[in-house]
Amino acid sequence: MIISVASGKGGTGKTLVATSLAFSLKSKQPVQLLDCDVEEPNDHIFLKPVITQKEAVCIQVPKVDEAKCTHCGLCAEVCAYNALAVLPDRVMVFPELCHGCGACSYLCPEKAISEEGRETGVVEWGQADGIDFVQGRINVGEAMAPPAIRQVRERANADGVVIIDVPPGTSCPVVEAIKGSHFCLLVTEPTPFGLNDLVLAVETVRELNIPLAVVLNRAGGEYTKVEEYCRKENIPILLTIPLDTEIARLYSRGVTLAEGMPETQEMFILLWDEIRKILDEGTGSLKR
Repeated sequence: MIISVASGKGGTGKTLVATSLAFSLKSKQPVQLLDCDVEEPNDHIFLKPVITQKEAVCIQVPKVDEAKCTHCGLCAEVCAYNALAVLPDRVMVFPELCHGCGACSYLCPEKAISEEGRETGVVEWGQADGIDFVQGRINVGEAMAPPAIRQVRERANADGVVIIDVPPGTSCPVVEAIKGSHFCLLVTEPTPFGLNDLVLAVETVRELNIPLAVVLNRAGGEYTKVEEYCRKENIPILLTIPLDTEIARLYSRGVTLAEGMPETQEMFILLWDEIRKILDEGTGSLKR
């Protein structure tokens, strides 16, 4: 079973929930945590895995054979990302703009374009005290996260529970990380910003037709519009985590909630039981 832990915005506690859920379940069944926030992975700070293997993330970019090229301009015309510019005497390639779609090499009438790999990041994996751990990291300044996310997802273990720490927001990397999941937990906070971005995240997950529920973090204030929205949209709030300075202290030291406050492990186990119940009953908040 694949459970994605996402949020419409950064800083809501998505990593706290993902790492604590994995930590709490590891004694019950095989658990794997995939850190797909490849622009800034930080699950390793809390789980402290021993990395045993890694592999490069590469995308295929065009390489032009000027001896064959007639500078017809078709390659630049079909490139949706302006990664090629055809001049009268040569073709300029901008690898950072290339998405690796292969259209230029496929459609070149002179077969003057081949492809070569360009390294954009790395995927690493190992063990974190009984948790299978995989993370991706793209190079500094790299614009495209989806290729690294896909490579992390390829290492998902079908034999146990897979928990995906999804990038924040609702853009392409989020969709790439979430799609194919059996369930999505959306972590939010009781603030106007939290509500605004939760609405966007709910719309995104519903478009993917994935059952979802909410975890409300840093709860306890007077702002109640998040709960009102969830009631209106028939979205279950499966877990409420209070605003607690001790949790913040643990987090600032790189200690996840379930490890630093062992009494909270039971609530994460109950969260897992609620997710299974929703899936068994088919009552998740799907696309309207």
